[in-house]
Amino acid sequence: MCGIIGYVGSRDAVEILVRGLRHLQYRGYDSAGIAWLQDGGVQHVRAVGNLESLDVALSTRHTSAAIDPALGIAHTRWATHGAVTEGNAHPHADSTGRVLIVLNGIVENHAEIRRRLATEGIFCRSQTDAEVVAHLIGRYYDGDLADAVRRTTRDISGHYALVAMCADQADTLVGVRRECPLVVGIAGEERFIASSTSAFDEHARKVVALDDLEVAVLRPGDLRITDRRGRPRSPRAATVARVSGPSDRNGFDTFMLSEIHEQGAAISRTLLAGPTLAGGWSRRTERIVVIGCGSSYHAGLVGRLAIERWARMPVEVAVASEFRYREPIVEPHTLVLGVTQSGETADTLAAMRLARARGAGVVAVTNVAGSQAAREAEATLLTRAGNEHSVAATKTFAAQVVLLCQLALDLAALRGTLSPGQLGRLRRDLGRLAGLVDEVVRAVEDDVRAVAHKFARRSLFLFLGRQAGLPVAMEGALKLKEISYVPAEAYPAGEMKHGPIALLSSETPVIAVAIEDRVLPKLLSNVAEVQARGAPVVAIASRRSLELAEHAEHIFYLPRIDPILQVPLAAVPLQLFAYHVARARALDVDQPRNLAKTVTVE
Repeated sequence: MCGIIGYVGSRDAVEILVRGLRHLQYRGYDSAGIAWLQDGGVQHVRAVGNLESLDVALSTRHTSAAIDPALGIAHTRWATHGAVTEGNAHPHADSTGRVLIVLNGIVENHAEIRRRLATEGIFCRSQTDAEVVAHLIGRYYDGDLADAVRRTTRDISGHYALVAMCADQADTLVGVRRECPLVVGIAGEERFIASSTSAFDEHARKVVALDDLEVAVLRPGDLRITDRRGRPRSPRAATVARVSGPSDRNGFDTFMLSEIHEQGAAISRTLLAGPTLAGGWSRRTERIVVIGCGSSYHAGLVGRLAIERWARMPVEVAVASEFRYREPIVEPHTLVLGVTQSGETADTLAAMRLARARGAGVVAVTNVAGSQAAREAEATLLTRAGNEHSVAATKTFAAQVVLLCQLALDLAALRGTLSPGQLGRLRRDLGRLAGLVDEVVRAVEDDVRAVAHKFARRSLFLFLGRQAGLPVAMEGALKLKEISYVPAEAYPAGEMKHGPIALLSSETPVIAVAIEDRVLPKLLSNVAEVQARGAPVVAIASRRSLELAEHAEHIFYLPRIDPILQVPLAAVPLQLFAYHVARARALDVDQPRNLAKTVTVE
């Protein structure tokens, strides 16, 4: 989940690389490092922590004088192999210090390579899997960096994207990828290479996406691509829209709180663009499979309810990391929706590739137009949430839910499974969502803060829901775990008596998502059972109920709307609850420990 960027041109490489890292920091912030050429040699700075730590380390080592050509590589790390230390931070150098690399991914056979190198008197200084790659490239280097990289790819297994530089080739960067994203940016004589276009799209909109094991050689004014055997490939350039944008909290203390308040606008933009699947997809599709991870998986669960209820099509929702290792039944009449905010989630990408290989139609549901998922899918449905800087998904979850609901209504219209009156009512409700979300944020924020502070020091929370309320409960529990580090479990309310009820005590708050649906009376019975065990109840409800008021200490009310479309509304109080619990515990909500925004490794 690391972020990498390289630059060759005539401007100050360090300034450009550090700015690029700021746009990639969502991919990891355990440590960061940078290497650049200066005065005929390599300068190499690494620091533990976020980019502010790197800025401090650079302040005594870098002058802003531009060099022609200016060249360098940089990295922001999410640790996989090896502790979070300066020695484990990238870039890594070979034993001579002349060859340096940055790498995102995992080198699966690093231990075997490490032992082999040791027999040749080459010893690794770090605990990482990536360092062996620098040593292999250095070992193979005989004046041609690209050839050394190509030879190295034959020795390593795993999934990775890497960029290499060498002090002996002061105008050259070489990059290669296998499964992990790597893109080249072109702007005049300047060349960029990075994990994502967001690292350089303020400078370059012309982009070349590399295929697996294509080797890119970047020089000022030049880009050459070869396959693994050195045979030339023709670069296929495309123009992509800018995705980085300013890092603006819009007057809020944190990105997360800003993004909670941006959900109405994100929904409006997403609905305005709308699904673009042609009617042919619907007519030839007999079954839909939705795959995703984390919040995207939860959005998929809502999508299943909407498509099954409104379009009357069978839908399966699978965790991508499990789907890819099953023997899933997909065929030409199956439509697979890969839901991934970043478009780079490794497990979702692998599951999408598996589905395509088995003949299924594959559509990406993503927030990034030029992402790997968008490039590999047959079609793309774009959420238009805008940049989401905080690790915890809020506005992107809302955008995914409304897009999948819009798709469900489009499918229902094509299949004739709803009457014109039903379809019109649901479309009107969908169109009201943006304003209603904004209304809920304003209405509940102060009260949610008070309740969150009341329960902030509790050590366990239980979330309950049924039907559309279940994925909301799951999302609420995930948010609380992600940013407050408090154990939180989400269950279908009907399953409570099958084990979870043993967790209840006066010290176990229960969050009940009481979305109005045909199963609401049954959920109210479950809430009564919770209250009878002495557990305090906090409820999210869409209508006033004397029974609920008898058993819940606190209730946050939502506007009346179709039950499935209540999901983005019901998510708001739970997002704010997690946020204020974390703030009460004095935690960093935007960069929670051990997490990164984009998961590009298994």
